[in-house]
Amino acid sequence: MADAAVRLKGLLEQLLGAPLPVGIRAWDGSQAGPPGAPTLVVRNRRAVRRLLWKPGELGLARAWVAGDLDIEGDLYAALDHLAGLVWERGEDARSVAEALRDPEVRAAVRGLVRIGGLPLPPAPPPEEVRRNRAHLHTKRTDKRAISHHYDVGNDFYGIVLGPSMVYSCAYWPAPPPDGTLEAAQRDKLDLICRKLGLKPGLRLLDVGCGWGSMAVHAAREYGVSVVGVTLSQEQATYARKRVADEGLTDKVEIRVQDYRDVTDGPYDAISSIGMAEHVGAERYLEYCDVLYRLLKPGGRLLNHQIGRRPQRDESSYQVDEFIDAYVFPDGELQPIGTTVTQLERAGFEVRDVESIREHYALTLRRWVANLEADWARAVELTSPGRARVWRLYMAACALAFERNRIGVNQVLAVKTPDGGASGMPLRAREWTESEGR
Repeated sequence: MADAAVRLKGLLEQLLGAPLPVGIRAWDGSQAGPPGAPTLVVRNRRAVRRLLWKPGELGLARAWVAGDLDIEGDLYAALDHLAGLVWERGEDARSVAEALRDPEVRAAVRGLVRIGGLPLPPAPPPEEVRRNRAHLHTKRTDKRAISHHYDVGNDFYGIVLGPSMVYSCAYWPAPPPDGTLEAAQRDKLDLICRKLGLKPGLRLLDVGCGWGSMAVHAAREYGVSVVGVTLSQEQATYARKRVADEGLTDKVEIRVQDYRDVTDGPYDAISSIGMAEHVGAERYLEYCDVLYRLLKPGGRLLNHQIGRRPQRDESSYQVDEFIDAYVFPDGELQPIGTTVTQLERAGFEVRDVESIREHYALTLRRWVANLEADWARAVELTSPGRARVWRLYMAACALAFERNRIGVNQVLAVKTPDGGASGMPLRAREWTESEGR
């Protein structure tokens, strides 16, 4: 009798202590769960073993990346339903050890073992990073982490990001959120240039320059000289060709270099767009100190960074297991208040903070649509597992931004001279006006 789905549903609800909000279809063809809901497709018994050996997010992620687990129906709706059971249970969630003291839970686990077959631990998918958290954020480990994320292949990122090749939150018109992704990314880069007060003759350092989009835009549209630094060789190769194609080799230099090794300051302005998430809490003040040292008195920093919600007990913060293992190894998020405090500790005067959280949700949904529209080629360029990582990561992050679980902020700070003349306009948000440029 084909009843694996019914048994799985009952056992999972017993473990979770709540009704399962999605349907289940098992490897034997059986189905269970609410009609019309997205369906969790359990392709084989190995998926069950993965969850037994790593209960929670990492086990689910391994099963997803390996193709043992899939979702049919609306991916966003499924993730939204599952988030309440897996990612958002908060302080009410029991630890695995606590749960296993419950006789009913132990019985459910024994039932899953019988369904899953031989209880041997499946090997993690090859896309998973093996990490040593005892040695975080050295120059060598940072370079390795950046390479894992960004050296996936420029053609793959071209599918996801589109022609702009900008891998950070776009800036959409409002309302409504219409327009193209390329136009929204151009508007974001232009907004940053205006916030930095760029003009011909100034010198800009772009930290974590990616594929060169900010460097090219600033040099072409504002006439500044730009040094862009990245730890990714593939990004640098792409960015240098892009600079040459634009005829900007006299204006833009792209380096494979750690920002901590930049010694040719001072610069008039620094942009750091989607890079600071890689720095880590223990190194963040050092990051601020280095950028402060590299700026001229009166120079401006634009720090564009994802932030998380603060916790009552900050010592309990844990890095997201799936993102740490498959997406951004060693990446860490911090609350916006912590970012501002660290910038001020380094000597900066923080002049403006703008949250663009909803803009990132819109951006991520466009990236997911791009990936899904050219799925076969994306798989061919990387691997099925890697493509599945990016689809799950971007869709889940879109929901996280929409639900205010994480945000993204642009912080404008000035290296204000001792005399106090910041050089900022009296109307601080002059850059939002059409004549601001």
